Amino acid sequence: VPSSCFSLFSLHSENALFGMGNPLLDISAVVDKDFLDKYGLKPNDQILAEDKHKAMFDEIAKKSKVEYHAGGSTQNSVKIAQWMIQTPHKVATFFGCIGTDHFGEILKQKAEEAHVDARYYQQTQEPTGTCAACITGDNRSLVANLAAANCYNKEKHLDLDGNWELVEKAKVYYIAGFFLTVSPESILKVAKHASENNKIFSLNLSAPFISQFFKEAMMKVMPYVDILFGNETEAATFAKEQGFEETDDIAEIARRAQSLPKVNKKRQRVVVFTQGKDDTVATIGEKVTMFSVLDIDQNDIVDTNGAGDAFVGGFLSELVQERPLEECIRAGHYAANVIIRRAGCTFPEKPDFP
Repeated sequence: VPSSCFSLFSLHSENALFGMGNPLLDISAVVDKDFLDKYGLKPNDQILAEDKHKAMFDEIAKKSKVEYHAGGSTQNSVKIAQWMIQTPHKVATFFGCIGTDHFGEILKQKAEEAHVDARYYQQTQEPTGTCAACITGDNRSLVANLAAANCYNKEKHLDLDGNWELVEKAKVYYIAGFFLTVSPESILKVAKHASENNKIFSLNLSAPFISQFFKEAMMKVMPYVDILFGNETEAATFAKEQGFEETDDIAEIARRAQSLPKVNKKRQRVVVFTQGKDDTVATIGEKVTMFSVLDIDQNDIVDTNGAGDAFVGGFLSELVQERPLEECIRAGHYAANVIIRRAGCTFPEKPDFP
């Protein structure tokens, strides 16, 4: 049927998926409990670096088996989406801020290798951001030193005609909640564009501290959110901060988050909460449905860092092709299952997703 070929082609168009966030270079190493205690870290958490963590970056870089991977939550997700889609290249666009340094060059090179259309705002004030991934067993504690990522500038980048055209080209938008600490005005501009044009805008709760300390910025964006992602810990914190009564029932939290005020009434909000090895919870229409994840032997898990980003990437890869929600979740589970078998948010050459 020629018409269906045509529609597939138009869906798979370049720049159909737009992501904006903090491009970071992940510095990853296996550490012990003493290391976590020394820097006051929880085994499984995401925080922003403070002065007391400065020495930690030097210490982790000196570990014998330290690994460097291109990271940053949103950038990871759009890369995974592009990997799942394969061709054409540059279905995914990414905006974020880096420095004019060696780490910045690595991020550019890695984005190019992943066939993502990365348009970085480069500035000279701050070096490229880094994220220390402190691995203990199958836990990971992430400490982000945003540096350049924190310098993203709406007027000097997003608003420029050539860049805004790429935003307009997209059909699906994804921004991790982490970016709320950097440029809420950029997020709002993109979210409003999506809402006004009946396109899909998605946001991730990203970390407990976002719901706690960036609540106001988050709730300004929430009325434009068509798809809300998060994990069980983030969902519980969000529920508590929003004053939901049932903070320990994840299905109920999903239902309550779904019914928060929404501007574009043509699309009912979808809420998707992952829970590690437990079922993923999703609102589909009026129902809350549980989806079991793929089984994996504990011994095959190398590094859970990036599992959440990979889930979103897999999900978005099907969403951009207008596949049903169940398929999006299945793709998310597949991508996460691949990523946790490898160090960092890295992937084999081609996906094997039926």
